[in-house]
Amino acid sequence: MTDPNENRPGYKKTKVGWIPEGWKPSPLASMRSYLGSGISRPFFDDPSQGIPVLRSNNVQDGHVVTTDLKYWHDPDPRGADLETAKPHPGDILINFVNGSRKELGKAGVYEGDPTGCIVSTNFFIFRPDRTIARSDYLAYHFCGDCYHRWLHRTVGFSGPGSFNQQQIASHTIPLPPLPEQQKIADILSTWDDAIEQTRDLIQAKKKQKKAIMQQLLTGKRRLPGFAGEWEANQLSSLVTRIKETADDPSQYFVLSITAGTGFVSQADKFSRVIAGKHIENYILLRRGEFSYNKGNSYRYPQGCVYQLHEYDEGLVPSVFYSFRVKPKKIHDAFLKHCFIAGLHNPQLYRWINTGVRNNGLLNLNASDFFNIALPLPKLPEQRAIAAVLDTADSEIQSLTDQLTALQQQKKGLMQRLLTGQVRVKV
Repeated sequence: MTDPNENRPGYKKTKVGWIPEGWKPSPLASMRSYLGSGISRPFFDDPSQGIPVLRSNNVQDGHVVTTDLKYWHDPDPRGADLETAKPHPGDILINFVNGSRKELGKAGVYEGDPTGCIVSTNFFIFRPDRTIARSDYLAYHFCGDCYHRWLHRTVGFSGPGSFNQQQIASHTIPLPPLPEQQKIADILSTWDDAIEQTRDLIQAKKKQKKAIMQQLLTGKRRLPGFAGEWEANQLSSLVTRIKETADDPSQYFVLSITAGTGFVSQADKFSRVIAGKHIENYILLRRGEFSYNKGNSYRYPQGCVYQLHEYDEGLVPSVFYSFRVKPKKIHDAFLKHCFIAGLHNPQLYRWINTGVRNNGLLNLNASDFFNIALPLPKLPEQRAIAAVLDTADSEIQSLTDQLTALQQQKKGLMQRLLTGQVRVKV
């Protein structure tokens, strides 16, 4: 890959590529005041006694967050090894071993109380010499391409892996002088602020939509111009079950349902199509039709129902219960929001009386599922309610698109700033 800085005036060739004059190729060992590892102890959920433990999930986007903590219980928490496992403000925690490729190498700055937490055994604690390097600048480096290329070279591109203290200490980065480090970190932090504000706004919109959904879909709140009693209807009277299979399965996407996401290609989810010879029994689903995946999950313990929007047509497992609405009985978008709100879950909970089968599927037959009763207003009110909730979804999606754009812009800017391709005025 061509180095965009190659042979530019004011740049020099080094072991980390072409960097500005005045920058130094610096191994982490040259800028550390301390490099150690966390502590190996059992930890628990109960916070009534013990010390909070920082784990891989506490490192997010270059920062260490103190939510979803575990706790270490020990009769003598004053041991010397415990002191070495306590991070100081400004320390960078680096996850050096994990079975998950997504978690390996994650790094973030700890900004909390120096006596408040200990670090689990999967972390290195890197304490920079502040006369040489800034923690916030280094944290951006650990989120950047240069570090991830080193990580891939060191531990490979697939499967679990790890690296040791000597390897991370020898990792060499292009390091500008302290004033330029500060300026670069300040610029990137403005993007972080915008990203965080957008995330917060998305969460607020989702919370607002959830509250409105619970009120509108249950009739506790009525839209202007609508009155009259709602009537309970069994799902079987509102929809038609789909059992159609494909004459030529090879002509269609093979789909699955992921809780919290919806329809996904099996090839994307599992890196291959897992249907095998059973594909001949897969159900042909078309855009706008529904399918119920009766596999339980943490988010959807009673299974999940999604409407197909992502594809014009696709094949879904026959163990899913698939159906299309009767448009004179129920508005499809209204039904979609009923399932999103989980209005059916209490009924399913009563019918799922023997737990989960060995294959991970809930013990729920089709007749019980289609006997779900839904309270319904007349079609015009259904359409009006669905329009309100669809508008809320559109606002959330717009903000989500903005968030993605901000993240991509920050990634590109970070790459140019951390390599000196774009210089800042100090």
